[in-house]
Amino acid sequence: MVSKQEQAPRDSTDVAPKDASTVILIRDAAADVAASGIEVFLLRRVKGMAFAGGMTVFPGGGVDPSDAEAEVDWAGPSVDWWAGRFSTDAARAKALVCAAVRETFEECGVLLAGSSADTVVADTSRYSQSRTQLENRELSFSDFLKRENLVLRADLLRPWANWITPVGEGRRYDTRFFVAAAPHGQIADGATSEAEEVQWQSPAAALAHWQGGGSILLPPTWSQLTGLSAFGSVAEVLAAEPEIPVILPTLITDEEQLRVEFPGQDGYYEAGPHPWASRD
Repeated sequence: MVSKQEQAPRDSTDVAPKDASTVILIRDAAADVAASGIEVFLLRRVKGMAFAGGMTVFPGGGVDPSDAEAEVDWAGPSVDWWAGRFSTDAARAKALVCAAVRETFEECGVLLAGSSADTVVADTSRYSQSRTQLENRELSFSDFLKRENLVLRADLLRPWANWITPVGEGRRYDTRFFVAAAPHGQIADGATSEAEEVQWQSPAAALAHWQGGGSILLPPTWSQLTGLSAFGSVAEVLAAEPEIPVILPTLITDEEQLRVEFPGQDGYYEAGPHPWASRD
């Protein structure tokens, strides 16, 4: 979900979590789709990645130092508002929002920005070269937005959840989840080195696919899909104001199968141990 390096070994020593942002892109299901409601954009990570390799996730990644230093034109709720919703300080909140917009653009080509505070880019294909430069860290997101005279649309994001990787993992992330409606005209794609496959699915369909063994979902992804399955439209999701407790699952390693304990976990273990449970 956040790195391109080799898998770090699990260690009993506590590793400080790195800040990360994940964006749940949503859209209303097409009229000709049998199941009404919303659809979410999901990626299956390339196997062998340092975190969540081979697993199905939402777009997102680690906060880059340049996100904290970014000087961008900003539309929407203030940095202080974001800090309050995510129970953090203003500097970190700014970095998290910038990372959310940057990572979404890098990973699926969706850009939550426009030429003014009330517009959104309609076609991002003209920025394909910049997208590659961003992914390769050859260009900062701040410089990209300035060069293209774009305004970051923080108002298109909503704060949604906060999960921290369990103590005991070799790589840990303090991840803030956002939701955002896919902008009209933009096409979410899989043109990234980190994804093997991408698709839009209803939360219910994604959960059914997982339950049938077609995908691997980590607890945070499963939990967000489970919660979103209760919403009937994008408008309902964007109007929601969820509580955002910090969720720190507990890693259980003294049993035959590895597992984690977290709030609302019962449905996650109905099918028994998961594919990641026996990894080294």
